[in-house]
Amino acid sequence: MRSLRYDDFQAMRRFPALDGLRALAAVMVIAFHYGGPSWTWLTGWIGVHLFFVLSGFLITTLLLREEHRYGRVSLRAFYLRRFFRILPVYLLVLFLYWGLARINGTADSIERGMKYYLLFLNELLAPNAPFLHSWTIGIEQKFYLFWPAIAFVAVAGVFRRRLLVTLCLLVLFIAMIPPDIAWLSWPIHYVAILLGCLTAIVVHNPRGFAVLRPLTHPVVATVVILGFVGVQVCVQFWPTRLGQEALIGSYAAATAVLLPALLSRSPLARGLGVRPLVFVGERSYSLYLVQAIAARAAAGLVPAIAHRSTAFFLATTVVGLVIADVLYRWIELPMIEVGRRLAARVSRPGPRDGAGTTAAPAEAPVENVQIPRPREVLPDTVPATRG
Repeated sequence: MRSLRYDDFQAMRRFPALDGLRALAAVMVIAFHYGGPSWTWLTGWIGVHLFFVLSGFLITTLLLREEHRYGRVSLRAFYLRRFFRILPVYLLVLFLYWGLARINGTADSIERGMKYYLLFLNELLAPNAPFLHSWTIGIEQKFYLFWPAIAFVAVAGVFRRRLLVTLCLLVLFIAMIPPDIAWLSWPIHYVAILLGCLTAIVVHNPRGFAVLRPLTHPVVATVVILGFVGVQVCVQFWPTRLGQEALIGSYAAATAVLLPALLSRSPLARGLGVRPLVFVGERSYSLYLVQAIAARAAAGLVPAIAHRSTAFFLATTVVGLVIADVLYRWIELPMIEVGRRLAARVSRPGPRDGAGTTAAPAEAPVENVQIPRPREVLPDTVPATRG
């Protein structure tokens, strides 16, 4: 039993425990929407911020490793991969929502909001809009439109400067939160993503990793994971007077501390990496998108459970996983591969000497330059639904 070494971390190409965490977060959100009073103790709505922190950590780690291997980050390659990772399933499910609304004679509401769906301004939709849970996709898409350019072009390859810029962005978004509001203000969601980015930047640096390395010791990691379970259960008791922004910020910070512990070899971290949880985690994006459709299907199959209850929550999860598995196999994976192939055609230098591979010859054709495959490095991730 020992802490994870820096070289061990750099050699990791998959983080199964993080897939398991995604699975639990997705199920938490579905429980919040369809589980009824029996599941209020779980406070499932806040699970969406697990996804925000995870997304910031995973995508920033991908970019850091690309920069380390090639000397720079290709923004064109990043946007191509991001486009084909997010858009195909998103647009298909949006079309399904619209088609079902047309059948039910309620398409006007989704058609009125179509410009928001297509421009990823989903958080501006009316509170009763269909497909409202897509607001999280809008938040992330806008963030990743600017984050790589700020963190990997403006401050390329400089740890201290990148760390300072990230901290400044955190302070900026916190300062933008109004003191008195009726509903959550959008800057707090970017704070959650940035905390994941900050964690990735710290652990990628040898000195930063050394600071957080004690969290990867199996015993310490077990304590941290159990502590986070306690945090999750205690969310329901958060004092109202302190505000939801403070709750989300504290919860996101706790998640950022949790991430290094999940890289450990502790029994609980390995438990999150079991195949059933990884299966759900890999399909969490499609599951998130289709959950309302799955709820309608479950209600149609078993009308007796068509109300917020444990049975309805479980039925929605099962039906959603069936649909999500089809989308994952036939849409997500093929489109990810298309994005990877197109990104491989984007001009970039070969791997640097000493980065674990041999540098490509200067005359090598662009088509033969290899880039890290998304599933060979780390899985991309997106958040779950609105709470």
